[in-house]
Amino acid sequence: MKKIAILSLHLGYGGIEKSIAALANILCEKYQVEIICIYKLYDEPAFEIDPRVKITYLIESNLPVRVASYKVLLFDGHFIKLLKKLHQDYFKKLKFLSFFKDGLNGIFIYKKRHKVMKQAIKNSDARTIISTRTFLNEWLSLYGDSNVIKIGWEHNHHHNNEKYAIDVVRSSKNLDYFVLVSKDLTKYYKKRLKKYKCQCVYIPNMLDNIPKRLSPLKEERLISVGRLSREKGYIDLLKMMKKLVRKHPTWHLDIIGDGPEKDYLTDYIAENNLQKNVTLHGFRSKDYIDKMLHKSSLFIMTSHTESFGIVLLEAMSHGIPCLAFQSAEGAREIISSGKNGYIIKNRNKDAMIKKIEDLMKKEEIRKKMGKEARKTIKQYTKEQIQEEWYNLLEKKVKR
Repeated sequence: MKKIAILSLHLGYGGIEKSIAALANILCEKYQVEIICIYKLYDEPAFEIDPRVKITYLIESNLPVRVASYKVLLFDGHFIKLLKKLHQDYFKKLKFLSFFKDGLNGIFIYKKRHKVMKQAIKNSDARTIISTRTFLNEWLSLYGDSNVIKIGWEHNHHHNNEKYAIDVVRSSKNLDYFVLVSKDLTKYYKKRLKKYKCQCVYIPNMLDNIPKRLSPLKEERLISVGRLSREKGYIDLLKMMKKLVRKHPTWHLDIIGDGPEKDYLTDYIAENNLQKNVTLHGFRSKDYIDKMLHKSSLFIMTSHTESFGIVLLEAMSHGIPCLAFQSAEGAREIISSGKNGYIIKNRNKDAMIKKIEDLMKKEEIRKKMGKEARKTIKQYTKEQIQEEWYNLLEKKVKR
């Protein structure tokens, strides 16, 4: 049986990690699959992984960096941000010993990850290796055996950041294939990589489960799902909700997810007396999210940037109309404005509020859009995406 290896930074909570789990689960039906993971954050992966998939951790979870928020920065490769946070939390409070101890430990771990992954790539007996981050693309190019099929998998949008785009091209130019999750990114990097051997391939993310029952779209509930971080724009969502409840006091907003902005958002909710109208649910299981989606009538995305937007597909699988700002690039590929939801230009919050209010008042329009939303997901089913990955791995993709 052909062996596939997937290189991962960690298997904690995150969009990339969720996609890795989903990919491993569909590939193991035909191939021998191993996830080679640098860091072990938890006893079990955050997302369910088929027991047929082998998981190899290169650095165990008992790491000598004591505070969880520091570990997140370190694991995600934000070493400069880690040192700044250590300085803010320790040095300014005259905790010099703690600052230097955690700082030195951070340097040690940061350097160690290159050493252990380099060795893992060299020693791998997989005939195809899939990399999931820019720095892993580079290491795969440098240390992967010449007989190995090398595939990069890009999840992030460049957001017109030229430096980031250049780094992506540089890291992937010596790979065999480069998989992009959106048509926009595929077109963009095809131009950038056309003089290199690397072939760009469009394979979107997938829905691993499609519910049989649709939301009735009758309850007065809005919902949003995602990481509570600044780029997701949840503070804008709360500001809009503050205005919405003045006219629609019986409507409720559910936000499912966790992250560094949780305390900030909690304080805003309390300061603006929104406790009765907004609930922060924290991180929840897939079953819990499905149950909440089934109760909801509109899905709201306020992300400043979004490379794909799998949460939109999950909402649409329940027949829920979706609204997003145009700045969320990936949303533009999924939402057909006026058909299965709305795309709002220029992050105009008043325009977003107007569209939300229109749909709050008109149940028949919600249902019409909900039916179109359900049709949208056909091209993102597990079977469809599985076949596209199989074609790539068997080298049946068109050049």
